[in-house]
Amino acid sequence: MPPPAAKRIHVTRTHHGDTVTDHYEWMRDKTSEDVLAHLRAENAYADARMEHLGPLREQIVAEIRSRTQETDMGIPVREGDWWYYGRTVEGQQYGIQCRVAARPIDPADPTDPVAWTPPAPLKDPAQPREGEQVILDANVEAEGHDFFSLGTFDISDDGRLLLFGVDTEGDERYTLRIRNLETGEQLADEIRETSSGAFFDSSGRYVFYSTVDDSWRPDTVWRHEVGTEPATDVQVFHEPDDSYWVGAGRTRSGRYLVIGASSSVTSETRVLDASNPTGEFQLLWPREQGVEYDADHAVIGGRDWWLITHNKNAPDFTVVAVPVDDPQANPVTVIAHEPGRRVEGVDAFARFLVFDYRKDGLPKTAVARLDGGEGLDGLRWQQLTPPTAARGEGLLSIGACGNPEWRQPTLRIGYTSFIEPATVASYDVAAGFYTILKRQPVLGGYASADYAEKRDWATAADGTRVPISLVWKRGLVPALDGLAPSDDARPEPSPPELSPLELYGYGSYEASMDPGFSIPRLSLLDRGVVFAIAHVRGGGELGRDWYEKGKFGHKKNTFTDFIAAAQHLVDTGVTAPDRMVAEGGSAGGLLMGAVANMAPELFAGILADVPFVDPLTSILDPSLPLTVIEWDEWGNPLDDAEAYHYIKSYAPYENVTDQRYPRILAVTSLNDTRVLYVEPAKWVARLREVGADAILRCEMEAGHGGVSGRYSAWNQRAIELAWLLDVLGKADALGTADGDGGTDATP
Repeated sequence: MPPPAAKRIHVTRTHHGDTVTDHYEWMRDKTSEDVLAHLRAENAYADARMEHLGPLREQIVAEIRSRTQETDMGIPVREGDWWYYGRTVEGQQYGIQCRVAARPIDPADPTDPVAWTPPAPLKDPAQPREGEQVILDANVEAEGHDFFSLGTFDISDDGRLLLFGVDTEGDERYTLRIRNLETGEQLADEIRETSSGAFFDSSGRYVFYSTVDDSWRPDTVWRHEVGTEPATDVQVFHEPDDSYWVGAGRTRSGRYLVIGASSSVTSETRVLDASNPTGEFQLLWPREQGVEYDADHAVIGGRDWWLITHNKNAPDFTVVAVPVDDPQANPVTVIAHEPGRRVEGVDAFARFLVFDYRKDGLPKTAVARLDGGEGLDGLRWQQLTPPTAARGEGLLSIGACGNPEWRQPTLRIGYTSFIEPATVASYDVAAGFYTILKRQPVLGGYASADYAEKRDWATAADGTRVPISLVWKRGLVPALDGLAPSDDARPEPSPPELSPLELYGYGSYEASMDPGFSIPRLSLLDRGVVFAIAHVRGGGELGRDWYEKGKFGHKKNTFTDFIAAAQHLVDTGVTAPDRMVAEGGSAGGLLMGAVANMAPELFAGILADVPFVDPLTSILDPSLPLTVIEWDEWGNPLDDAEAYHYIKSYAPYENVTDQRYPRILAVTSLNDTRVLYVEPAKWVARLREVGADAILRCEMEAGHGGVSGRYSAWNQRAIELAWLLDVLGKADALGTADGDGGTDATP
């Protein structure tokens, strides 16, 4: 079956004396029947090209299911007078949100461990807990929709009302609804076209939510009184600057409402006493170009403070305290700036503080007790070490999770590695001991000892050392198991000692690709495929400078770092170019497009998920979603000629040339509002002009995160993995799991 022949229509644009002819810009009109017909033709072609992989896809789905406890129950989280939890049922796409009544907190003994200990796990998670109330069954809510996603999910403090937001298109525009949990009645209140993150005030009388402008930017915060017409809602804040996003929330203490406005490099916060929800929000610190900050309310030494995490004269951030009643007072340092230790924030509880930071390329967490009456000068930080050590080389992710209650005496943490399933534990801050609450079940006899992980380092062209994380199954990868390859020259075709390998990358927005366990990934590892992540500049693994050296005029470092990592894996005898596939999504898809142009000889295949491959066209148009705020990440090509020419020099779509490309699979979604489907559609059409073997799959009912529902997500990931294994020559290799019965669909 020949690939679809995209028609060519001449569209020109001129900026900074440079005129560009774009033959495929006509694809931008998603309402055009010609565009929809072309996308359907692309899907038909993709189906035909991958039809032979159907049995492998089905096998991978079966492997995922066989390792997944499909009927499962989450760990209850106490909030107010209830324990809240989610559960899943075999055969159902979505989770079910439930609650059971909690033992009242005794004012005379507020730290009573019995009151704060979640209900014990059930032997049979298929059975509801005694006294269980289903507060929202997403399977019921999703009936009649091809796509379903929950945004907001909030309960009023008295436990009576549920606020939830629903997206049935994938465009991340949510309809807010309110349900009376005592009667099951759905209130008439319905607010359309909202962003995520709405919430009740402490009285439950008001809802605060945000809406977006025409370019999808959350720009306005509103106050809605429950039981009234949304048309009468009150605007409480509007941000006119197109480079700023806004959002709102409550402090954990419940004492304050907070509105944040931030660009990629500057932020400010407004606060309001929660006892006066109709009052005026007051500015905490005025915005200052290049200064980012956020604030949390704390009570330390009997006094109310704002703990402010900021980067003024502190590139890797610092934490200071200012009195709530005088936020302009001279700040007191709580956590000093330390180059190379990226401070990510401090969360306040009544009895302790939690400090999240990043050092040596990994996330870390520390705790300081407050229950002894210590003041700011008496804080003593204790780094948390999980009760069970991960195997391998300590490639561990750890962090606080599921801790909504201000008064709680324990801290719930989660930790995982590439080979250790996620574990959740409760840490008694006063006594210093852990209680394991749950370890992610992995069925089929999974044993982490059968797998290995390590950190390696490549050297970039400018001498920078670039970390690489590697994970593999023991006994299947000679080079990593300590066995030297038999032929150092590695002639073509590659000798059998060299392993197939997937190299993943992202490298933008200071996002870190931290260690994490993945059930779908086991289908690669069990077939002898090595999984690797190149932690390239532009990410946040090694602090703010690591990020800064991969943005603006340094963006090409992201691409050359990835190429250096790939070359290192070849030079050290782990793999070979004909046995390596690269993968990245969104901004990581930009990385994929760039390396495909710059070093196609290093890869057998490129898997690009929702790829940002036409950045120059997008960033030149301020009316498109995210464009203006993106100028702080990539530069402003509209007004800055230097930025224009620099972006053009690496933009994947602009730099497709007549050369031999690896096989390419691009996956996108019609309703994606972050990276529009048109970018990969145009890119694939341009690649085919030069003879590239490129396939485009467009989900017609999905958004930036792909399809909704766990079974649909498993199937989507299985399609990608089947293609990847085919490129690597492992389509006939068998995995070790069988049966029928996950977790994420991450790489």
